Amino acid sequence: MLRVTKLTDYATVVLTVLAAQHDRVLSAAELAERAGLEAPTVSKVLKPLAQAGLVEGFRGANGGYRLARPADEIGLIEIVEAMEGPLGMTECSLHEGQCGLESQCGVRANWRRINDVVVEALSNVTLAQMLAPSFPTETAATAKRIDLRLAGA
Repeated sequence: MLRVTKLTDYATVVLTVLAAQHDRVLSAAELAERAGLEAPTVSKVLKPLAQAGLVEGFRGANGGYRLARPADEIGLIEIVEAMEGPLGMTECSLHEGQCGLESQCGVRANWRRINDVVVEALSNVTLAQMLAPSFPTETAATAKRIDLRLAGA
C-alpha cells in the first residue's frame, strides 16, 4: 500500500492551520491546539518544514510560525518531500546502481513513469486546495482519468 507517514499527514494538517490563519503568526502551542495534535509532534514537523522553506519562524514574545509563501503556491509534493525526501516508488526510481537486476530489468522504465505521474499529481494539488471542503465522491462516469502508456505498449 502506498501511503505517506503519519508525520507527513500531521505536517499537512499543521500547514492547513497556518494557511487558514495566513495573516497571523501562530506559536507551536497554538498550532497544536488548533490542529488537535500534541505540542511535541507539532514541534517535530515544524523543523523540516522550516528547513524546506515552507514555514518561517519568528523568535521572541510574539514569535511563532507562518507560511513562507501563499498556500496556493505550495504543492503537496513539497510537503511530502520536506518530510520524507524525494518521492521514489522504487529504489531505482531515484538512484541508479542500487539493484542487481537493473541491467536486465524490464519494468524499471515503467516504474519511473508511474513515479513521474504520482509526482505530477501531488504537484498539481496545492495547500490552498486542501483547505477546501472535500470533493464529492466521484463515480466511475465522472472520475478524472490519468492516461499512462507503459514502455513497449
